[in-house]
Amino acid sequence: MAVITQYVVVRNGEEKMKFTTKAEADAYDKMLDMVDQLMPLLEQSELLGNEQACEDLAFYLAKQREPVLVALGAKKPAKKPAKKVVKNTDTRATELPASDQSAPDTSAA
Repeated sequence: MAVITQYVVVRNGEEKMKFTTKAEADAYDKMLDMVDQLMPLLEQSELLGNEQACEDLAFYLAKQREPVLVALGAKKPAKKPAKKVVKNTDTRATELPASDQSAPDTSAA
């Protein structure tokens, strides 16, 4: 017999989602918290026609949390990793003769 550990996210007595790790369940629960906070704000807007559209947008914004925070200026953008510069230690000349400035022919290989 196999034993399976599952983490279940429950909201208002309703099972929302099952996960295999606590971290995934906590992240989803946190996202649902954000949706709950965004819904009243979006419902006040007359731009969205119905509650489903508000909920869909709230889920989208919650899933895109990092870019939204950067766009609002609440968080600095993540730094891109610096590219490694490889120095050419070969001291031989690498210039092609003037008559052979095109790319080398690799079809003979």
